[in-house]
Amino acid sequence: MNRRHCATAAITLVCALALLTSTGQAMAAPVPEPSPAPSSSAGSPPRYSNADLEKVREQIDTLYRKAGAATDAYNLAEEQTKKQSGEIVKLAKAIVDGQASIAALKDRAGAQAREQYRNGGLPPGAQLALSNDPKLFLDGLNKVRQSQQASKSLMTELTQTQEDLETYTQDASANWEKLETIRVKQAKAKKKINAQIKAAEKLESQLEEKERDRLRQLERNAADKAQTAWLSSGTVKDVSGEASESGAAAVAFATAQIGKPYVWGAEGPGSYDCSGLTSQAWLAAKRPIPRTSQEQWRLLPRIDIQDMRPGDLIIYHADASHVGMYVGDGLIVHAPRPGRNVTLAGAGTMKILGVVRPDK
Repeated sequence: MNRRHCATAAITLVCALALLTSTGQAMAAPVPEPSPAPSSSAGSPPRYSNADLEKVREQIDTLYRKAGAATDAYNLAEEQTKKQSGEIVKLAKAIVDGQASIAALKDRAGAQAREQYRNGGLPPGAQLALSNDPKLFLDGLNKVRQSQQASKSLMTELTQTQEDLETYTQDASANWEKLETIRVKQAKAKKKINAQIKAAEKLESQLEEKERDRLRQLERNAADKAQTAWLSSGTVKDVSGEASESGAAAVAFATAQIGKPYVWGAEGPGSYDCSGLTSQAWLAAKRPIPRTSQEQWRLLPRIDIQDMRPGDLIIYHADASHVGMYVGDGLIVHAPRPGRNVTLAGAGTMKILGVVRPDK
């Protein structure tokens, strides 16, 4: 391999590493202006009936669920970016080390050539033939064999190192392309998150204060109804498992975060998203688990809901876009959505996809 080409490739890769920690800034997609609702005057009927507000609640819930799914995609891309960046760093170091090895091997080859020159340019075999001393001849023969083996080993090592260097360079280029692809996905996910959250916030901001109070009451009513139906179904009547030692540690960590705000992509210590909370809780219990709710559902052991115990993770919605930690008595601790804080909630207030156990 051309040495100058390798050096250029290595320098380019190393310099590019300075870009790896930068986060692409994606602007939120514009949200269409909703039709203005008629204002109400003092003593007039409310602008929105409960049925109207229920539709608004469903719209807001849908937008935040879509934002949750996009957050999972963003978090997965973030994890992949970290992994890919680490691979590039390793390859860049391997390229630099390979160049240094080639330089050292070439120095050794040059030393052998200089030694031959000092011997008058005669090959070792010719020098032996000119010797009249049998002992010197035998000693020299042994040295010739050693020299030949060293030369062969040197050339083999040099060739292998050059091949390795070529492979490292090709792998680094491929990893860099993968990284750029992941960064594009990450930027798209971020744009989608911002758009969904902005749309939800805009819907809610157009309500008057009393209407927002009624909307929150409708949210509580819907949650209570779903939880009551879940408990009445008999699905969890026999759930009585006790937490394992690590499960109890995870629950202790998660419940200690109650009151901290939801922020998408956050892993603490001041704020969390749903899977940021669960992954950090199990990390605190010395059981690292995947970062996203979708990966937690895909990779962690699944259990029947009747066998559930505190510390287990309940995965929600068909796309596995939300996760909470079961704490017992039919409750979960979770980070609900933007605008809400980490809290306790009924485990049946959302559509359950399944349950996974990190320490099974």
